[in-house]
Amino acid sequence: MLLEDPKDMRSDASKPLRHRPIVVQKYGGSSVADVEKLGRVADRIVATRRAGHDVVAVVSAMGKTTDGLLELAERVAEDARGGSEDAPKGKPPRRELDMLVSTGERVSMSLLSIAIQARGEDAISFTGSQCGIITNDRHFDARIIEVRPHRIEDELARGRIVIVAGYQGMSYKREITTLGRGGTDTTAVALAAALQADRCEIYSDVDGVYSADPRAVADASHLPEVDYATLQEMAASGAKVLCAQALEWARRSGVAIYARSTFDPPAGPHRETVVRRLGPAEQRRARAVTCNAKVALLEVDLTPGPSTLSRLLERLAGAGVPVAELATTKTSATVLLSLLNAPDWRALAGEIAGLPEVSLAEDVALVSVVGDGLTDQSSAVARFGEVLARAGATPRGIFVSALRLAAIVDADRSLEAQQALHAAFIG
Repeated sequence: MLLEDPKDMRSDASKPLRHRPIVVQKYGGSSVADVEKLGRVADRIVATRRAGHDVVAVVSAMGKTTDGLLELAERVAEDARGGSEDAPKGKPPRRELDMLVSTGERVSMSLLSIAIQARGEDAISFTGSQCGIITNDRHFDARIIEVRPHRIEDELARGRIVIVAGYQGMSYKREITTLGRGGTDTTAVALAAALQADRCEIYSDVDGVYSADPRAVADASHLPEVDYATLQEMAASGAKVLCAQALEWARRSGVAIYARSTFDPPAGPHRETVVRRLGPAEQRRARAVTCNAKVALLEVDLTPGPSTLSRLLERLAGAGVPVAELATTKTSATVLLSLLNAPDWRALAGEIAGLPEVSLAEDVALVSVVGDGLTDQSSAVARFGEVLARAGATPRGIFVSALRLAAIVDADRSLEAQQALHAAFIG
């Protein structure tokens, strides 16, 4: 194969030569929820290919497939207990959950490849393991440690569109693993980095990133640009945007991300959010308000000694339940847990509830204001608490970092808290 421009040759002679810029596109579950929507995605991919790009498309499972598979696994695990009321509730093994839920993305990738070939373009589908995504050995919340995209590069050199099953990989022990909620984003950004793609386009049912969840705050504003650090903080604090692990990859590699709506016309006017290393030159101090309702609050009595907290943290780590926030005094500790990727939480919650030194609350939410320089003045922290109190969401704990002011509030006051904070800090 002859190249039009020798400058386009890669320095690594072992890699296939190419001269077309690569675009990685990610499509979420709502974008491929049925045959009609999947066809529109195929049209967009074909249009991108015919515009002069090599295309790698990363897809999620169709619609609510993953949730349905998880519910099915729980039902089977319960049924296997023989119906005894005295038997402990069943818990599906994490390895088998990975084997099960990874099938959802495989269905999507195969159907999308078929749809693209029906439109006259050559395409091939790959699982995460086939396209070289290597992870650690954790199941259900694995992390990517290396990407070896040799097969993808080979197929692009042959002129094919490559469709990849997101959310999954293979551990160094050759086990199928999944990457946790938002893992398809991580797959897309990691591949864009490994392939030195021109950009990574993230398609969903919204046209980018907003200053708050529009379903909670009616006047939330669209953010045309945002930097990696701010968006990573938003994701970590509950915003339904790209997952934090995906943004880690983007931040390390410098991949530019374009967040767009699948349902905007490919050639027509559209809004988008561009995510890159540097945000707007005149960035507002507060950029967004977020809420994470999938949390649990533990209040630990340390009067008997610090060993209680140590044992608790070890148990949480063993169950794969991440600690979102931690604050301690001489006599007590406040621990906020993130339950977004915690399939073993229900069994663990029963154990924790039986500990006399630990108080457990699940009717809470974490609300945050995210932005640059929020804590330069102590008055901002005071104002944060006052705004929440006036909204009837008196904080049960406040956490401060360089890019975020966060508070634990009662879950039934989280909506009022978001609206009040947005009015006060974003306007």
